[in-house]
Amino acid sequence: MEKLLFEKIKEYQTIIIHRHSRPDLDALGSQLGLAYVLKEAYPDKKIYVVGDTTKKYNFIGSMDNINDDEYNNALAIICDVAVSAMVSDDRYKLAKEVFVIDHHRNASDITENHLCNTSCVACCEYLTNLLLENGYIINSEAATCFYGGLVTDSGRFMYGEALANTFMTASRLVEFGANPKYIYDNIYVETLADSKMKAFFANRYEIKNGVAYLKNTKEIMDMYPDKEFNDISRGMLSVMSGILEISIWCNFTYDSNKDAVICEFRSRSIPIVDVAKKYGGGGHLLACGCTIPDFDVAGKIIDEFISLINKENA
Repeated sequence: MEKLLFEKIKEYQTIIIHRHSRPDLDALGSQLGLAYVLKEAYPDKKIYVVGDTTKKYNFIGSMDNINDDEYNNALAIICDVAVSAMVSDDRYKLAKEVFVIDHHRNASDITENHLCNTSCVACCEYLTNLLLENGYIINSEAATCFYGGLVTDSGRFMYGEALANTFMTASRLVEFGANPKYIYDNIYVETLADSKMKAFFANRYEIKNGVAYLKNTKEIMDMYPDKEFNDISRGMLSVMSGILEISIWCNFTYDSNKDAVICEFRSRSIPIVDVAKKYGGGGHLLACGCTIPDFDVAGKIIDEFISLINKENA
């Protein structure tokens, strides 16, 4: 499948790169990094990146605005997601052919052209190695994008099934001109207002038998009208992490656009992805999520996580 992907990349004149909606830095880094590499390798091709935007990660690059006509006889490549419901900009369906490049533990309902390496902690890690193995040059712009995805999806190199390989990939990206300080200065510095918001959520979470959780209702979300959804949904997970008494932590956040509750799950060591899959989601062994209809279901999920902890401690 890898060989076929690069044959198609050489074949098509127009390549349009997608990723999941409400992107994190791995989604954006893999999408933009791949675009930088392909633009340098094929200056005569039309290479586009599309999808929704987020203010938090504007520093890494911007999206292209393209017409539907660009998809005629185009190759679409979707990064960091294999599930159609989560792809940002469903015009990939207009493309002549579609490939998925991912690292999550999910089957793809998009295409049979599904490249996946779950041993990679980030899609950026997988893409870096794929490109190098197939003779592509990774320039400094691409290296910085890939490094950003690698460092964030690994939790600053805390997580991963093959950390030795992850460190080697990070080292090579720095050799290629990645700028770690640029990444750190943009994602690990916060405003005073953000710090106070984090303190508010840190005082709200509850703990039940080793599971910490936040339930962010519409009323809570309305308190922060200027914040993007992910600033709270994913952003406030960190207030529950790194605490000895907490084995699994969850953030349940009401999404008014979907009239549903978006769930983010994290675990220090107990595999939790099967619970996410049970409720229609997925992700990594220790970092995953799903979407549920209401907070009543959140209570059932918390009880399932408690059961996992009890089995682990039995």
